[in-house]
Amino acid sequence: MTTFVDRVVLHVAAGNGGHGVASVKREKFKPLGGPDGGNGGRGGSVILAVDPQATTLLDYHHTPHRKAANGKPGAGDERNGGDGADLVLTVPEGTVVKDANGTVLADLVGHDTTFVVARGGRGGLGNKALASPRRKAPGFALLGEPGESADIVLELKSLADVALIGFPSAGKSSLVSVVSAARPKIADYPFTTLVPNLGVVTAGSMRYTIADVPGLIPGASEGKGLGLEFLRHVERCSVLVHVVDCATLEPGRDPMTDLEVIEAELAAYVTDDTLGGRPLSDRTRVVVLNKADVPEARDLAEMVKPMLEERGLEVHIISAVAHTGLKELTFALARHVSEARAEVLARVPDRPRVIIRPTAVDDAGFHVRRENTPDGELFRVIGERPTRWVRQTDFSNDEAVGYLADRLNRLGVEDALLKAGAVSGSTVLVGPEDNAVVFDWEPTMSAGAELLTGPRGTDVRFENEGRKTRTQKREEFHARKDAQTVARDELATERRAGHWASVTDED
Repeated sequence: MTTFVDRVVLHVAAGNGGHGVASVKREKFKPLGGPDGGNGGRGGSVILAVDPQATTLLDYHHTPHRKAANGKPGAGDERNGGDGADLVLTVPEGTVVKDANGTVLADLVGHDTTFVVARGGRGGLGNKALASPRRKAPGFALLGEPGESADIVLELKSLADVALIGFPSAGKSSLVSVVSAARPKIADYPFTTLVPNLGVVTAGSMRYTIADVPGLIPGASEGKGLGLEFLRHVERCSVLVHVVDCATLEPGRDPMTDLEVIEAELAAYVTDDTLGGRPLSDRTRVVVLNKADVPEARDLAEMVKPMLEERGLEVHIISAVAHTGLKELTFALARHVSEARAEVLARVPDRPRVIIRPTAVDDAGFHVRRENTPDGELFRVIGERPTRWVRQTDFSNDEAVGYLADRLNRLGVEDALLKAGAVSGSTVLVGPEDNAVVFDWEPTMSAGAELLTGPRGTDVRFENEGRKTRTQKREEFHARKDAQTVARDELATERRAGHWASVTDED
């Protein structure tokens, strides 16, 4: 059964934002309480976090589909919906995150390092938040924004200071077991090691990690054997140790040939330059001539040692079985690791550099691209804000559609379409190519229903000048009473003056 997985394809989806709600406050004696619709909650994000206790990506190999929680919708009485819970996925330290095209998105190194791989969608605004002095009674709300989704590749590259490389059964696992507390599986047949084994070595006051990389064979950099699957674990190691079997009985095998074959594979392997790694051929290399407990192997090691040192390589003759030469080797590796760490510290600044990328003054936040397709000419509006606005629009509500048109017009989309050559009836797409909304564009008219009924989202019943105060009503009442009194006095005066004499029938 597989217990170690160092590469998986993960399908993640963030939570959708909750929808806003259009609601009107209803209370006794207050038939026009105004809008009180709450906002929708934010959708949960998918976050990768480094966990020191994690050593493999096995969990994601079995369950590669992961989704965060959706945000809750809003409700009346100004009640906002709850935010969706973030989905935190723990990964081992040294995990590299790539997209489907192989572009490196993040290198997760360091405790508590996190990376948001898919952001949750924003919640839609309710009609309470959409209300304004000009739009006092919105009859619509915004929909929640869909969460991001992505297909990502997780690759685990072991964090070790020293990597043991060499042919199968060269004694790498045995060497790890005697210099550290690691207990890898050891046997006398090819490809005993199926997973990288890590151990901690203590040499005086120096502590460093050592990794046993599965055996390499000719053509490993091209995918033969197990080498290509595990060469990625060598990329982070600062010191490479060639473990050479001096007691092999295979025809055509000798220490010099083995070393040249492995060196050729290291040179052919392409490291990931985006992670700042150097080519494997530029790393510090040490040669270990193993199995010196065999007399013939000891003689062979003594014979080839001067030849290797002439090439500028540091050579150690050891026996992992007899435990000879190990102390000198561990202290020599500690010296190389210390030098490599000092070099890294000198290259990397103490404080992380903060990069600020301000938005350009003339950046409108979108651009219009004219395209010629087999179906005809179309105009594509590309931008974060127009795309989000379209996704949050309820197209079954005419007022919401009109609100979207107003927003796009204020952003300058209509002017940009006119400059690009769009005319009435042109096909306009807003959003990404794989999920765009299609419109038959009609330029906004300056005159229309708004001139008759007022701007969108208005209600004449909410206008203050249309509702009289109690003082105004009292003054009007007394004014009417005073007018009636004056009229009665005038009638009485005219009657006394004889203007209202009775008329008798003529004979």
